[in-house]
Amino acid sequence: MEENLENQLLNKKESGWLKTDNERFNQIQEFSNGYMNFLNSSKTEREFAANAVKVAEENGFVDINKKDFLNVGDKVYFLNREKSVYLAVIGEEKLENGLQIIGAHIDSPRLDLKPNPLYEDTDLAYFNTHYYGGIKKYQWTTIPLSIHGVIIKANGEKITVNIGEDENDPIFTITDLLPHLARDQYSKKLGEAIDGESLDLLIGGIPIKDEKGKESVKYNVLKILNEKYGITEADFVSSELELVPAFKARSLGFDYGMVAAYGQDDKVCSYTALRALMETNNPKKTAVCVLVDKEEIGSYGNTGMESHVFEYFISELLNKRGENRPNLLEKVFCYSKMLSSDVDAGFDPLYAGVSDKGNAGFLSRGITLNKYTGARGKSGASDANAEYVAWIRNILEKNDIRYQVSELGKVDVGGGGTIALILANKGIDVIDCGVPVLSMHAPYEVTSKFDIYEAYRTYKAFWE
Repeated sequence: MEENLENQLLNKKESGWLKTDNERFNQIQEFSNGYMNFLNSSKTEREFAANAVKVAEENGFVDINKKDFLNVGDKVYFLNREKSVYLAVIGEEKLENGLQIIGAHIDSPRLDLKPNPLYEDTDLAYFNTHYYGGIKKYQWTTIPLSIHGVIIKANGEKITVNIGEDENDPIFTITDLLPHLARDQYSKKLGEAIDGESLDLLIGGIPIKDEKGKESVKYNVLKILNEKYGITEADFVSSELELVPAFKARSLGFDYGMVAAYGQDDKVCSYTALRALMETNNPKKTAVCVLVDKEEIGSYGNTGMESHVFEYFISELLNKRGENRPNLLEKVFCYSKMLSSDVDAGFDPLYAGVSDKGNAGFLSRGITLNKYTGARGKSGASDANAEYVAWIRNILEKNDIRYQVSELGKVDVGGGGTIALILANKGIDVIDCGVPVLSMHAPYEVTSKFDIYEAYRTYKAFWE
C-alpha cells in the first residue's frame, strides 16, 4: 500500500526503455531507420523542404494554389521559396475556433560560401566561408565536408549541387594546425583558437596553365566546374552553397539505442511532426504543420517564422473555406494552440555542472516540455501559462506518452530561444516540446531512439 502511494505521489524519472516490450522496441527501430534515411538526403533546408513536399504528395496532399475551395478532410501544402513548407489537414470545426499547430525549423548550423569564394594561395585552392548559426568553430576543422545547394545563372538556369555524399565523390575539409607548432594556439581561449576567417575549405591542389601560360590551381578548379556544371566564377554571386558534414546518420551504441547524425536540431522534430501529420485524417480542429527556415539566425527573412507568409497561408485557408470576414485572422490565432517543436539540451553527465539536474531533460525519458526558454531572467522567451501546460499534460498522460519538463541549463549559465515567442506574440497558446539532444550544434549530434518515437506519438496525439 505504501509503495502504491509513493508511486502516486512522486514524479519518478526513469528510462523509457525499462517498460518497452519487444513489439514497441521493433517499432522504434523501424521508425528510427526511416528517420536516418530521411536525414541522409535532407541535410539542408532546401533538401528537407523538397523531400517533405514529396512525402506529402505521396500521402494525398496537394498544392493549395490548385484548390479553389477546401472541404473537411482536404490536405494541402504551400512551398515557400523552396526553403519552408506549410501544411494543413482541414478539420471538422470552423477555422475561427482555432487551429492545432506544430511548428519546427529545418535549418541547421553550417558553413556558407561567401559571394566571391574562390581563391588560390601557394598552389592550393580554397573556398572562403561564413559560418551560419551558433557553432564551435574548432569542431568544423579536419572533418569530411560536402557541398550542397544551388547556383542560379544570370539567365535563370538553376543548377543543383550535391558533392561529397556519394562514395565516388571527392570530399572537402578545413585544415588545422599540427600540435607540434600550436603553442600559441593552445594559449588562446577555446572560442578564439580558430578564427572565423580561417574556416576556408580546401578544394584543390593540381595546377594547369591558363590562357596566359601561368600555372594556376584556381583555373583548374574553374575548368572542372565549368565542364561539370557550365558555370563561371561570376555565377557564385547568385548561388547558395552550404558546407555540411559528409557523415551519414548512424545508429549509436552497442545496443542500437541512439542516433548520431548532423542536423538533428531541429530535423528530428520536423521529421516526426511531418510523419505524424501524414497519418492525421479528419481531425476535429484543422491540423497545421509549419516547417520553417532561418531559426538558427533569428527567424528573420521571408522564409523564417517572422515572415508574414505564415499569415498568408492561414488567410488562404480561411478564404478557401469561405471564412473571410474582417479581423478573423486575429481571432483564429487567439483560439489556436501550438507546440513549438524544437530540441532541448540533453543532460550530459560529462558536463553536469551546466545543468540543474532536477530540471533537465534526459535521454530516453521521453519528450521534453520547456515551459519557457530564454536566457537568465527568461529574457527572449514566451512562458506558457499553467492552464495550457495542464492541457498538454492531459493529452500526454491519456496516451501513455513519456514526458519530462525541463529548462535549458542552469540560471545565469546561458539559455536559448525558439520560434515559440513569435507565435505567442500572435496570441497563440504555445509551449516548446521536443527531443533532448547531446552535442547540440556540433557536426554530429546524438538523440535517443526512444525519445524520437515518443515525439512522433506526441505530435500525432496532439492533432488527434
